Amino acid sequence: MAGYLVRRILALVPVLIGITLMMFVLSRVVPVDPARLYAGDAAPEEVVQALRAKMGLDKPLWQQYLLYVEGLLRGDLGTSLQTGRPVAAEIARYFPATVELATVAGFLTIVLGIPAGVISAVKRDSVFDHVTRVLALGGVCTPIFWLGLLLILVFYGKLGVFPAWGRLDLAVSPPRHLTGLYLVDSVLTGRFDAFVNASWHLLLPGFALAYGGAGQILRLARSSMLEVLGEDYVRTARAKGLSERFVIYRHALRNALLPTLTMLGIIYGSLLGGAVLTETIFSWPGLGRYAVGAMVAFDFPAMMGFALVAALAYSLVNVLVDLLYSVCDPRISYR
Repeated sequence: MAGYLVRRILALVPVLIGITLMMFVLSRVVPVDPARLYAGDAAPEEVVQALRAKMGLDKPLWQQYLLYVEGLLRGDLGTSLQTGRPVAAEIARYFPATVELATVAGFLTIVLGIPAGVISAVKRDSVFDHVTRVLALGGVCTPIFWLGLLLILVFYGKLGVFPAWGRLDLAVSPPRHLTGLYLVDSVLTGRFDAFVNASWHLLLPGFALAYGGAGQILRLARSSMLEVLGEDYVRTARAKGLSERFVIYRHALRNALLPTLTMLGIIYGSLLGGAVLTETIFSWPGLGRYAVGAMVAFDFPAMMGFALVAALAYSLVNVLVDLLYSVCDPRISYR
């Protein structure tokens, strides 16, 4: 297991090098001068030239790339052209909000998708099956931005039961910073009021993110269960007189979970890369909203830092999913 884990982590290195190279080339072919952006439109030309030399932009491209990689190896993602702050510090500030939102959305995806998919397969062609399939199709087809706006209109604008923006009400102070995850920090510091308020703020954006993923998981879990329930070993288990519940949850579900687990990893990994539309609509101070601001302002160091962190998070989640395969299916082992 340890050897396999080391090989998978080493395999990430060429992936990350490819991403840095691609992002670096893209940032240099765009006809925008980072030095002029950083100095401002009113800055004299000699100041811009001096800044260009300081940023290494007067060097050949290959030297600029090597300097960038050298900085990455020291944990330096560059300096934001908008704020003048280190990109690594800004990403560390925004990333916990994205992790918290993605985790809640992933949890809702599992809770809504897997049980409904299993029951839908077991009760095939029943009313429950038809209703859940329609709801799943709606989740897959509904654009996230439209669903987010609809949730704000109904639950904030009309009913007034859920907040629509931010991580906390203005009247509630954030818990002491330990992890950056408000739910975790509020529990660790005994701030029950902050925990309840943060949970309330997570529901609408979390559901907006989870609905589409839950629809995909439901459809995949249903089709996997239908396939497994027709296998010989399931018929044998039933012929031995085992209870239907034992057959479904002990024999069928574990084998049907593998493709579902793969899809969950893809969904969660993509959410960790920043839910751009959802974070923008709900004014969620996460990585996706940070990336939007960076793209609008042509903040190349911030964009490259975001892409690198998103790719790394996505890759690590997929490694974790591969390891979970052996938990769900004992026949799978890694050496």
